[in-house]
Amino acid sequence: MGAIRRPDTGESPLSAAQIPEDVFAAMRRDNLARWPTGAEVDLDAAVDFHKSLPEHKRLPSVLRRAVAEGRCLTQPRGGFGTLELQMELMRTLDKDGFADIVPTTTDSYTRNEHFSSAQKGIEESKRLGRSMLNGFPMVNYGVAAARTLIEAIDKPGIVLSGTAMPKLTSEIGFAAGYSGYLGSGIAYTVSYTKDISIADGIRNYQYLDRLTALYRERGVELHRRQPGFLTGTNIPPSIAIITGVLDALLAAGQGVRDYGLELGQTLHLVQDAAAIQVCGELCQEYLRQHGFDDVFTPVTSLHWMGAWPQDAAQSAALIVYGGTLAAVGGAVSVTTKSTHEAFGIPTPEANAEGLRMTRMAIYLARSIRLDSMPEFQREKDLIRKEVRAVVDKVLDMGDGDAALGTVRACEAGVLDIPWSPNRCLKSRVLPARDADGYLRILDAGDMPFPKDVLDFHEDRLRERAGREGVPYDHDLAVTSVYEISETLDKLIPGLPAAG
Repeated sequence: MGAIRRPDTGESPLSAAQIPEDVFAAMRRDNLARWPTGAEVDLDAAVDFHKSLPEHKRLPSVLRRAVAEGRCLTQPRGGFGTLELQMELMRTLDKDGFADIVPTTTDSYTRNEHFSSAQKGIEESKRLGRSMLNGFPMVNYGVAAARTLIEAIDKPGIVLSGTAMPKLTSEIGFAAGYSGYLGSGIAYTVSYTKDISIADGIRNYQYLDRLTALYRERGVELHRRQPGFLTGTNIPPSIAIITGVLDALLAAGQGVRDYGLELGQTLHLVQDAAAIQVCGELCQEYLRQHGFDDVFTPVTSLHWMGAWPQDAAQSAALIVYGGTLAAVGGAVSVTTKSTHEAFGIPTPEANAEGLRMTRMAIYLARSIRLDSMPEFQREKDLIRKEVRAVVDKVLDMGDGDAALGTVRACEAGVLDIPWSPNRCLKSRVLPARDADGYLRILDAGDMPFPKDVLDFHEDRLRERAGREGVPYDHDLAVTSVYEISETLDKLIPGLPAAG
C-alpha cells in the first residue's frame, strides 16, 4: 500500500513518523503568523516559566503522584468569554470546588479558528456584563493574559479545546503555562467535525504532539490527553479504547511520553471498571509492541456524556454515581459535570458543587474493587477480544503505520463510530443497552469483531427485547440514547407520573 498524499498541497505523505525538526520549525513560523498574539509566543521564556512552577502546579507530576498514592483526582470543565469571568471561575473551582486540575474550555469560535468572531464575542460580553461565548477565547487574549489565569490558581491548568484544529491554541496555552492539553486527531475529528478529513485531523494533532515533544526536549514535561468521545451518544468501551490506542500510538510517534486516555462512562459499574483497567493495559501493550516502553498512560473517567435529565435530583445522582464508577474502576482522575448539564453552561458555584459531590463519592468508594467477581473478569476478557481484533486489523491495513491504517480503516468501515457527524466514516455501527444495562453492539457494520463476540452481544440484546416485548431492531439503539434523560416515572414503571 502506498502512502497517502494530500492533493495540491505540497505536504509530505501522511505518516506516523515524527515530523523532522526543520520541517516543524517552518510549520511553527507559519502557524504563529496566523493571528497577532502568535508573536507573543517565546519558547525559551515559556520553558523558563514552566520550570519556575512548583511541582503541584505541573500536571504530569500531579498525575504521577496520584498513581503512586492510589488517588482519583477531580477535574471539571469550564470556560467564559472574558478574562475576568474566566479568572473568577477558575478561582472558584480551585478554592470552593477543591479541584485537583483546573480547566480552561475554549469557545466554539476559537475551536473553529474564527478568531475575528471570537473578538466580537469578547466585546459583546464586556458590553453586557455576562459571557456571550461558551468558553474562553484564548488565542484572542494571548500569552500574557492567559498566564495571569495560571498565576491566579494553585493547581495545574489544562486546556480543553474541543477542536480538530489545535495548532494555535496549543501554542498560546503552553506558552502561558498550561501543563496539559486535551484533544486528539481521531477522537475530536470524528466527534466534532463534518468535513475535516481524518488525515487532516491526524496531521493537526501531530503538530500539537510534536510541540509537546519540543518542550520535553528542553526539559519540560507536558501532559497530553486523548478525549474519548463527545458525540453525546452511547459509545461501547471497546470502540473508545480502540481509538485511544491508535491516538496514543500517533502521539508517541511524535515524541509524547505523558499521554492520558479518557473513557466516557457507560453507567454500568462492572463495565466501566473493566473498561478502565483494560484501557490502560492495552495501551501499554500496543505502545510496547511499537517500541514505546516509557509512555505514562493514566486513565480518566468522564461523567456521563449522553443526554442528562432536567431534574436536579436525578442529575445529582448521576454526578455521585459517576464519582463512584471512577473510584471503583481505579481511574486516576474523573472529569465532572454539574446539575446544570441539561440546561447549558453551569455557574461557577454549580460547577464547584458538582466537584464536591464527586469528591465525596470518591471518598466513600475509595477502597472498593471488583477483581474477584467472575462477571468483571468476563467483561474484561470480552473487551480485550473486541479491541485486539480491530486494532490489529487497522495496523495491518497501514503496514504497521497507525496514521495510514486509521485513514484506510475509516474508509473501509473497519474503524467506525456510532452516530459520528464526520463524512469520512460509515457510521453504521450501533450500540444498545442489554437487559442488564451493559452497552452492547447491535449492528457492527463492517467492524471485524469476532463472531463469538457478536453472537454474545446479540443474545444479550435479544433477551432485552424479549423482556420488554419490543422488536429486535434499531429502536433498541435509539431508546438507549435518550434513556438516562427520561423522568423517573418513565424509567421505573409503577411510579406516579411526575409533576
